[in-house]
Amino acid sequence: MKKLVVLTGAGMSAESGIQTFRGSRGLWEGYDVMEVATPEAWERNPKLVLDFYNKRRENALSASPNQGHRLLAEMESEFDMEIITQNIDDLHERAGSSNVLHLHGEIRKARSTANPNLIYHLEKPTIDWGETCELGSQLRPHIVWFGEPVPMIEEAAKRVLTADVLVVIGTSMAVYPAAGLTQFAPAQTPIYLIDPNPNHEGSSRFTHIVKGAEDGVVELRKLLVG
Repeated sequence: MKKLVVLTGAGMSAESGIQTFRGSRGLWEGYDVMEVATPEAWERNPKLVLDFYNKRRENALSASPNQGHRLLAEMESEFDMEIITQNIDDLHERAGSSNVLHLHGEIRKARSTANPNLIYHLEKPTIDWGETCELGSQLRPHIVWFGEPVPMIEEAAKRVLTADVLVVIGTSMAVYPAAGLTQFAPAQTPIYLIDPNPNHEGSSRFTHIVKGAEDGVVELRKLLVG
């Protein structure tokens, strides 16, 4: 089987009703990103940060996988599939994908503020102030905030290095280090871009599919499988 590596961003989940960060109606609207998504914000006002992510978690839990998510899961029978997502929702997993790497963390998990290796799956939609890990330290969202390292970036690069086909769906590729991942694709590896509004100047290797995530994955499957 060919190795198909798929890199997904906010546009992948937008068609499931999860708002994107940078759109005019995005989740940052009404919030200063520096006040809700940085380590400094957590130090200043952890209750505000918890409230912000509790709302995002409720949004993610109410959303359902779209056709694009489901088709990618189905393509596991046709390819050796690996998904690298910048999204913190679990829609790929809920659609049936079994090999998903989350670059920026997972909204349905919490972790200890004392030991980042203590990670917990959340059985409820909130992390409450005063809710602690087994060490007695406050729980925080298991999210990579702006200014924090991206622990999974090296593993993601290794996966791109092995790709026979690379697909980029619904991401502007403007935020580093994720934006540099396509550079690790082998020279002979075709790269397909699914995005109705691309912003990838100088990327002559991309075969561009001018559609959103759902219709784009349908077309991609026809191109790759027939």
